[in-house]
Amino acid sequence: MSEARITVCDSESGPGPDPLTSPSAEASGPDLKGLVPASPRSSTDVSPSPSTEMSGLLSLPWEMLTHIASHLPAQCVITVLPKVCHTLGNVGKDTTAWQLRARRLIGSQAVFPVGPREDFDWPSACLEIEQLITCWTGQGHLVAKQTKKDEEESEEVRQQQRAGQEEEPVVEGQQDGREEELEGVGVEGQEVAYGVDEGMEVVMEGEEDEIQPIVGGDKLERLREELEERLDDDAGALMVEERNHRMVFNDIEALGSAPNRMENLADPRNLGNRRRVEVKQRPSPRSPSPPPALECTTLPTCHIAQVNSVLLLGGEGAVCATGSRDMNVKLWDLKAGSLLHTLGARGEFSTHQGWVWCLASQGPLLASGGFDSTLRLWDLQAGGAATGLIKTGAAVLCLSCQTDVLVAGTFDKRVSMYDTRAAEPLVKSIRLHGNAVMCLAADDKYIISGSKDCTVAIYDRRACKGLKKIRLSSYLLSMSYSGCEVWAGDNRGMLHSFSMQAGTLKPLSQFDVGHTALVTGIHKSAGSLYTCSSDCTVKVHIPCAPPRTVCIMPHQMGVNGLSVEAGVLAVASGEDCLEIWRPRN
Repeated sequence: MSEARITVCDSESGPGPDPLTSPSAEASGPDLKGLVPASPRSSTDVSPSPSTEMSGLLSLPWEMLTHIASHLPAQCVITVLPKVCHTLGNVGKDTTAWQLRARRLIGSQAVFPVGPREDFDWPSACLEIEQLITCWTGQGHLVAKQTKKDEEESEEVRQQQRAGQEEEPVVEGQQDGREEELEGVGVEGQEVAYGVDEGMEVVMEGEEDEIQPIVGGDKLERLREELEERLDDDAGALMVEERNHRMVFNDIEALGSAPNRMENLADPRNLGNRRRVEVKQRPSPRSPSPPPALECTTLPTCHIAQVNSVLLLGGEGAVCATGSRDMNVKLWDLKAGSLLHTLGARGEFSTHQGWVWCLASQGPLLASGGFDSTLRLWDLQAGGAATGLIKTGAAVLCLSCQTDVLVAGTFDKRVSMYDTRAAEPLVKSIRLHGNAVMCLAADDKYIISGSKDCTVAIYDRRACKGLKKIRLSSYLLSMSYSGCEVWAGDNRGMLHSFSMQAGTLKPLSQFDVGHTALVTGIHKSAGSLYTCSSDCTVKVHIPCAPPRTVCIMPHQMGVNGLSVEAGVLAVASGEDCLEIWRPRN
């Protein structure tokens, strides 16, 4: 539809030059001819005056157009402006404008991108950064506040339970005629607090089973009278406060201008009853309580042990797979919040015969690796049916699934490649390290692996040879490969960044983002960086140098893994539950 309108506009303008186009516009930006209607104008035009034509948006210099567009959301510039006309569509192709936008979002002190700038996807990066800031800014504060509130409520419940247990002997003591005093409170005070009936004579058992009045009974009466006087005084103060509020409201109403800040006071339900309204408006306990931009769903995993791995499937974050130490892999429908399948071959008690440690997927294929030294293959289109079993000879610790090969890193220091379509799936197995392979990432050309021997190796798939090995002071546990950048987390809580160009892996920087233990999961894209750790936190960052942390989400137990897809975040922790964070529709 938009192309048809542009064609008509071009045909009306004719081939001749437009006398209304300013010289600055011709010199500083794309050719605007054909986008401003030429004379003579039709009688249907609303405003045929030349001044109106000069004030049109498309008659502005190119620099002004890009500056105006810089104040629009990146989503609008990418998807909406190209549908308006060709010239506005070109605004989204101005790399300099996107770089200025990214600098404004991140700040002038940070370096972005960390890796090579050639062929960097600036529009996607700016879009992701804006979405990250919109969704996650302030989220950590809300989660921490809610977590603290839940802990305080749990502690209050425990204290009440302990107090109730301590009060039970007191009741028994009253039955025996002996009453224990609470700490710091006398017998008379206890009896007033517990509500001794009026007109009842307070008595105690005498030495010879005679019922005698308690010494100091007049003191009880005085205490009761003092309490009643205080209640009367408080009620009188509340009445005075209510009368004062009404006088203020009436004065404002007489002036005919009630400011917005008095709207709650104007409600008759709130007059003289503010305390009760606050109790009614107190939100019910939830954990956690997301902001308007995000919604969080917590699913019980139905696993009987910790979830080691989580993976979002399908490209839309609608389906999720979890692998657990209970030796099972489960598939979840996240939109319905329900369990779809527990994967397993016919006749087998569980998915694997050992801990399920890693998951990977490509198209309809899902692969799971475990401590039983096997790779198991599942067909998602067939409801998770088993399609293959590969014996690896050692525990599988990491996986990467590509269109033509499945890459596995194992405890026996090897990196192996498998063709899942072949009867003999093993393509090649190489020993690149001197200890267990803890993490890896791959594409159609290279395999990058990290080992417990504190080395990072790169392997050229086409040349079938190792290219380079880099030694670090710590070993890597998680890795993410995006564009020309590789990000990884190590066993000390540090993040490492590398550039990857033409088969050359180059260390760039090492960052401390506040993790104090193993970085168990990492996901990096053009404009977002997610990390999780066994220090019981998940952190969301902008991937600049140094990373700008947008959100910190505390958990009760260590976090074992995360997965990000289409703006959806899935988190697996030792709390036997699965957290799903997604933007609200």
